[in-house]
Order: sequence, then structure tokens, then C-alpha cells
Amino acid sequence: MDLKVIEYVSILDERGFLKKMFSQKKLENLVGNKTIKQVNKTFTKKKGTVRGLHFQYSPHQEIKIVSCLKGKVWDVAVDLRKGSSTFLKYHAILLSEDDLTSYFVPAGFAHGFQTMTSNCEMLYLHTEDYNKSSEGAINALDPMINIKWPKPITMRSTRDISHAMLTENFKGIEL
Repeated sequence: MDLKVIEYVSILDERGFLKKMFSQKKLENLVGNKTIKQVNKTFTKKKGTVRGLHFQYSPHQEIKIVSCLKGKVWDVAVDLRKGSSTFLKYHAILLSEDDLTSYFVPAGFAHGFQTMTSNCEMLYLHTEDYNKSSEGAINALDPMINIKWPKPITMRSTRDISHAMLTENFKGIEL
């Protein structure tokens, strides 16, 4: 299963719009028999902030469906799947409040983003509950991945800064 952009149809009228953010039936070909177990919302104040790159190890690996509710972000997913043809490669897309898309991030990918505007709000749908003992992360500045962040980085959390860099011994995660 690979990264996907999910496009939504909005119902527009003089009041504004209605956008269906999730439909199990519509997404069953992507998530299979998994269900959404957790929904998170983030708010990030400062333009240029980087959050991530986070993932969960087995048995709590998760699919994420990510949407930008306010502002604009450069959303990044890094393939950590052992044996994948795109292992340690990243893919990024712009998500904004103005588009009708979400980013489908399968299990086995680390995820993060950089805010392109101030006061960004993101919505995450997760197929697994957060589990601290399964938590994993890679440093957003890891030279083995070499992400070309589009803006100067203005802020990262102390926790994200402290994530170790990958070594040549890292062979990926099992699904």
C-alpha cells in the first residue's frame, strides 16, 4: 500500500460548504477492515515550524489520514518499510484549507510537516490508538533522508530535536 491523495467533493452553497472528512465505506479499499480509533487535531502557531517525523512500531502501526483545516502545510511521509523499493525516500505535498484533499499515509511511514503559514490546524485520523511503548521517530534533519524543507525552520519541539539520526544499521521496520 502506498501514499495516496484523497480528494473529496464538497457541497457548496451561499452559506459556505460541507466537506465529508471521512467515510469508512468510501475508504474501505484503502484501510481494509481497519477502523478509525483515534482522531487528533494540532494547532501550530509559527510559520516555518516542523513537527515530526513520527510513527509507531508493530503491533501498533497505524494508517494516518491527514487534512489541513486552517493555513497551509508542506506534509511529508518517509518510507521506513523494510525491503521497500522506496525505502528512506520521502514524498511531500502541500495541504491547505483551500483544497479538498487529504493525505493517506500507510503503516510503515514516518510522518511530519512544516507550516507554510502561521496558525495552522491539522486533523489526523488514526487506525490505532497511540501507544507510548510503540512510539518511534526519526530526526527531521537526518542526512540519510535529506529532506529539503521549503522554508527556514523556525521551531521544533525539544523532543523532536532530540530524536537520533539513523545509522547504516537501520534496515527498516517490519509490517
